[in-house]
Amino acid sequence: MRTPYASLATIALLVASHSSAHAGTVGCVTTAWKLIGANHKVCVEAFQDKKVPGVTCHVSQARTGGVSGSLGLAPDPSQFSLACRQTGPITLPARLPENETIFSEDTSLIFKETRVVRLWDQSNKTLVYVAISRKLIEGAPYNSISTVPIMPWGGR
Repeated sequence: MRTPYASLATIALLVASHSSAHAGTVGCVTTAWKLIGANHKVCVEAFQDKKVPGVTCHVSQARTGGVSGSLGLAPDPSQFSLACRQTGPITLPARLPENETIFSEDTSLIFKETRVVRLWDQSNKTLVYVAISRKLIEGAPYNSISTVPIMPWGGR
């Protein structure tokens, strides 16, 4: 017999698995120990910009622990950081949109996600990556920014 918690946990896993770029978990650090359920932690994920080879981004996000966090019922806090760097030769596509979502991850069952959007600063030849929370916090979303100037790589 399936419990309502098992069904909710399955839904949470399906919702959490949706993202526009495949991210690999680098690791997690416990921030608060919980007696029952998973610990509160900060996890770091890495993903490549699929349209701009040579750029890798790392995003750290707080993860809620405890019983409700373990079951996927508690939303993760809107706390994250973003760092994007040149990790190889950068090849810009012929047509690069002015802004494009390159990563999206749901951080609660409903209405909350972390999204990374790439902007192109043509005048400075710089890629600008902005991470935002899609849940308004006191009138403005949390955000983080990282820039990657287009530079030669290894003599190229």
